[in-house]
Amino acid sequence: MSTITVVIPSHNDAAMLAACLRAVARQTRPPDEVLVVDNASTDATPDVCRAAGVRRIYEPEVGVASATFRGFDEARGEWLARLDADSVPPPHWLARLEADLLAAGEDTAVTGPGEFYGSGPVIRWIAQTLYIGGYRWSMTLLLGHPPLFGSNFGLHRSMWNRLRGRVHRGNPRVHDDLDLCYQLRPGMRIRWDRDLRVGVSARPFATWRGLGRRLAMAYATFRVDFEQEPPCRRRRERLCGFRRRNRKGAAGRA
Repeated sequence: MSTITVVIPSHNDAAMLAACLRAVARQTRPPDEVLVVDNASTDATPDVCRAAGVRRIYEPEVGVASATFRGFDEARGEWLARLDADSVPPPHWLARLEADLLAAGEDTAVTGPGEFYGSGPVIRWIAQTLYIGGYRWSMTLLLGHPPLFGSNFGLHRSMWNRLRGRVHRGNPRVHDDLDLCYQLRPGMRIRWDRDLRVGVSARPFATWRGLGRRLAMAYATFRVDFEQEPPCRRRRERLCGFRRRNRKGAAGRA
């Protein structure tokens, strides 16, 4: 039997974290471990974790990348599943994610979209259609594969172990999901399952300031990633790796 740790970074989000943990507790495939990374919270996050009976670790370096990657380091499961504190997964979420991951293999991460709740219908439409749809389209064009959606994805521990030394932990303006999927090495893939859905709060899109903050973080993430590995070189290396695999496959079939 495979083991799964659900990793949830949280910064001063106690009320939404409580709702997330209630949804995780209702999974038809229960997680083997739930790990909340308390990212320097000053609210009731410790009490929420204690009441839910989940494991909590404290990460003083503020930033979603620092919190997420610390959680992946500390997780005990063979597979790592990722939610945000405002994620509300349906009861079948973890079972579907596990089935996708087992079918895809250890070198493939699996992700899916969010269904936004809260705010008005216009804000939800913007978040669902323009943000998620635009993010998937533009990042697939840039990366050559679908992006990860930070509120809803999973990967194998061995995949994380190969990437953990490449990611940018100490910058609070870095998107963990965008940084992680940019670091994928040739031979690694991301599968987008449109039916693997979780509820996600639309609050970041309720104000221009919230939307601007997300865009600024995307710019900051690309800046550090492009300095580390220019995108054209990254695409070339992935293409060469793809061609090598095809040649090996053809030789094996011959």
